[in-house]
Amino acid sequence: MQRPFATGLLAPLALALTLAGCSAAPEPKDTRAPTTPTGVTATAGSASTVHVMWSAATDDRAVTGYTVFSEGRRIKDLPATTLMTDVVGLTPATPHRFTVRARDAAGNVSPPSATVTATTLRAAAEDRTSPTTPAALRATPDGSRAATLRWTPARDDTRVTAYDVYQADTRIHTVPGTATSTRVTGLRPGTAYAFTLRARDAAENSSPDSAPAELTTAPSPGAPPNTAPTRLTATSTKGEITVTWTPPVTGAPVTHHELHLDGRFATTIIWGTTPPPDRATYTFPVQDPPGTRYTVTLRAQLPDGTWGDFSAPRTVVVR
Repeated sequence: MQRPFATGLLAPLALALTLAGCSAAPEPKDTRAPTTPTGVTATAGSASTVHVMWSAATDDRAVTGYTVFSEGRRIKDLPATTLMTDVVGLTPATPHRFTVRARDAAGNVSPPSATVTATTLRAAAEDRTSPTTPAALRATPDGSRAATLRWTPARDDTRVTAYDVYQADTRIHTVPGTATSTRVTGLRPGTAYAFTLRARDAAENSSPDSAPAELTTAPSPGAPPNTAPTRLTATSTKGEITVTWTPPVTGAPVTHHELHLDGRFATTIIWGTTPPPDRATYTFPVQDPPGTRYTVTLRAQLPDGTWGDFSAPRTVVVR
C-alpha cells in the first residue's frame, strides 16, 4: 500500500516593514456614527444566562466594536468581529432588556438598537444530567450566504432549554430549546462549512456534539466551482492523529494536499506516484498532552499549481 509523505513543518514567520521619509496630508476628522445594529435577539439559556445576537452595523470607514447594554447599563464591550455574546449572572425568573450600539475608531457611537427582552428561567434543583445528543442534523444551503439547519430534538430529565450551533469549537448561534430548525447567516459564497449541534438545559449541562452536517454555499455569479476536499474526518489514537478525506475532482490526479492545524500551515502531504482514486488517509505523530484540541483543515493543489479551497474544519482531541 502506497503511503503519502510530508514536507517539514514551517515555523511561524514575522515580517517587519518600516517606511520612512513619507508624509501625507492628515485625513479629515471622522464625525459620522455607524448605523444602528439590527436583528437583535435575546434568548434565555438558563436561570442566569441570556444569549444576545445581532446583525452587523456599517460605517463610512469601519465599525470597530459593539457595546451591549442591559436596562440601559453598559455590560459588555466586544470587537467588530463578534456578533453574539452570553450575558451571565442574571436574576432567575426575571425579564431582562437589552440593546446594542456600534462604535468606530473615532469614538462615534450609533443610536441604540431596538430593545429586546428575555425572561430567565426559574432556578431548579441541582441538576447534573446532560441532555441527549441531538440527532439527524441536516444542513442545506440557502443561497450563497446562509444555511438552514434541521434536527431531531434531544431529551433531558428536566427539559432542553437551548440548542447551540458550533463551527469546529466556536459557538456561532443559539436558539430556544423548542426549536428543531434555524437559519445561519453571514456565510461566505462558495465555501465549505461543517456544523455541529449541542443541546443545553437550565443548569447549563450540555450534550455531546451531534454528528457534523457539511455543506458548500452557492458560489458568487461567475465564480469557479468550489475545490475543497470533502467528507473530512479526524481521529486520534495514542501519539498520533489520522485524517481521512475525499479529494476534489479537478480533472487530474491530486498529488499534493496542505494540512493546516488551528488555521496555521503544518505540512504538505504528497503522493509520490498515483494517489488513491477515492478516499485518502494520512497519519501523523503528535507530542501534545492528552486533551489538546486541534482544528484540522485541508486544501488540494490544483492542476495549474495553485491551491484550492479549504475543507470544512474538523475538531480532534489528542488522546
